[in-house]
Amino acid sequence: MSQELIKKVESKFLKETVPTFNVGDTVKVYVKVKEGEKERTQVFEGIVIAKKNGGLRESFVVRKVSYGVGVEKSFMLHSPNVEKVEVIRKGKAKKAKLYYLRDKIGKLASHVKEKF
Repeated sequence: MSQELIKKVESKFLKETVPTFNVGDTVKVYVKVKEGEKERTQVFEGIVIAKKNGGLRESFVVRKVSYGVGVEKSFMLHSPNVEKVEVIRKGKAKKAKLYYLRDKIGKLASHVKEKF
């Protein structure tokens, strides 16, 4: 009974349109950033290295290399701060979590085979 109640409450907060993407895909995440009283959209582009959970608690981690430094950001998929997620290219990943990309340097850090 409690599971049904939780699903009923969570369904109100779920987004209507959710893009389908997997680990290894290169994505652009459009995030709302609030600075003082102004609000703007910031784009974070990188490779999805992990996905977690399901339903309202679904989250994913995106990694990019910026000026030679690896940057990872975790996003909640159904958060109101995440405007949209745009898939740039599909990647072919053999594992569920691509944490091994953290150790890679340069071009290898963003190297995942493309799925056609």
